[in-house]
Amino acid sequence: MNINELITNGESYLMNTYKRLPVTFIEGKGCLLIDSEGNEYLDFLGGIACNNLGHSPAAVVKAIKDQAEKLLHVSNYFWIESQVELGKILVENSFGNKAFFCNSGAEANEGAIKLARKYAFKKYGAHKNEIIAMKGSFHGRTLTTLTATDNEKYKEGYGPLPSGIKFVDFNDIEEIKKVVSQNTCGIIMEPIQGEGGVTPASIEFVKAVKDICVENDILLIFDEIQCGIARTGKLFAYEHFNVEPDIMTLAKALAGGVSIGAIVATDEAALAWQPGDHGTTFGGNPLACAAGVANMNVIIKEKMWEKAAITGEYFEKKLLELVDKFKFIKKVKGKGLMLGLELEIEGGSFVQKAFNQRIIINCTAGNVLRFVPPLIIEEKEIDQLCEVLHGIFMETEGY
Repeated sequence: MNINELITNGESYLMNTYKRLPVTFIEGKGCLLIDSEGNEYLDFLGGIACNNLGHSPAAVVKAIKDQAEKLLHVSNYFWIESQVELGKILVENSFGNKAFFCNSGAEANEGAIKLARKYAFKKYGAHKNEIIAMKGSFHGRTLTTLTATDNEKYKEGYGPLPSGIKFVDFNDIEEIKKVVSQNTCGIIMEPIQGEGGVTPASIEFVKAVKDICVENDILLIFDEIQCGIARTGKLFAYEHFNVEPDIMTLAKALAGGVSIGAIVATDEAALAWQPGDHGTTFGGNPLACAAGVANMNVIIKEKMWEKAAITGEYFEKKLLELVDKFKFIKKVKGKGLMLGLELEIEGGSFVQKAFNQRIIINCTAGNVLRFVPPLIIEEKEIDQLCEVLHGIFMETEGY
């Protein structure tokens, strides 16, 4: 089926929920995607920070094939070997003591909010149920995670939304102090906001929030769905702050592109759940967890966070050269290989122009060009991107 036929059929049979570029990719290898016409595209989006080992990494592909030949799915009424193994990997390499597996980042965040409320309910009663979230946040598209997401456009038409979530300015500790009360059970934040514009939390802010949580027996939830799994120069982004959360959510890059989500928690938090309190049919299934085990083993063995830190430093330097040259570029944001180029103008048109030159990038928050490539990206590929951006920016009026 050629691309025009595919688009026609897609418009006939699929719900109109995405603005799609007119291309279909049939193969991917490393940092390259190949479309149905045989054209190669350099990918700086990585499935939105999912393909940390690149497209079709050999270890993950082998694990999927081997597992698919043996067993695709059984329910969580039984012990699943790859699920236990993946839980062991996450616990032994993080602050956490227990893991729970689901299917997506939104499910992980939904579960984390439920866990925080259950923890507080068991200790203090039903009144302690409020969650504090950050302005600029994105936590998912379920009704509860949508309520915790600071984007009114996404919420329009879906009311009534669940109650019990309050917003404060990101990196403003004084505002949190004003909002925290005896009813607060959890504070949820992204250590680096992704959809909100690739904005990192400050070390001082995170440490102050942790102190407030400890003083008030509030669970600190870190949403590392986009910034976790070696992307920022650490295996987990919380390590940049010398602060450990009580709960961490993961998804995107956990299984190399296979759909999976995870909640990692301390024993104290995890004990709030007992059989029947939470569950999922497909979460932690043998196939997804086998992919996760293979993916995480490569990332940990090869210390991919170190490569992300080194390559990210080079990438940041090249982007700063663009900042110096073009007056409509404000600054570079982010850490490691989670970087944003903040503009003083709308950025969507640059995504299309880069795509026309077979470079895949993304714009978030309206004016931030976001770069979350596979962690195997090379300096020469970064140079190629920056040359294309330079040429595109030169075409901008009044640069």
